[in-house]
Amino acid sequence: MDIAIIVEGKNDRSRLSRVLSPEVPIHCTFGTLNTVKIEALRRAIGDRQVYLFTDPDSSGRRIRGILHDIFPDAENLYTRRGYNGVEGTPEEYLIQQLEKAGLEEYIIYPEPIPEWPE
Repeated sequence: MDIAIIVEGKNDRSRLSRVLSPEVPIHCTFGTLNTVKIEALRRAIGDRQVYLFTDPDSSGRRIRGILHDIFPDAENLYTRRGYNGVEGTPEEYLIQQLEKAGLEEYIIYPEPIPEWPE
């Protein structure tokens, strides 16, 4: 499966890229969508399966709504309201959401922390 993820900003992309394989393109809306950006997104994404990962605030919901009109088959990824958007979401929770969406093959799991001998 060829996928692409759309987030709002570069900090969201940076946060998500820490737990995703570099082969997964992560595109940013930078908070606004106009005709030029929409067409650029369409061209960049092509035939890939789209995943939308926007913040749970009013701006994120608005952007998600617009993107769903453009990519009606897009899947949604969500973060919790208590976190400071996608960029403030702990990596463990990002991984859980990616696993829920069935994207395990693209996840870069952190190295386990070795236990100290007693």
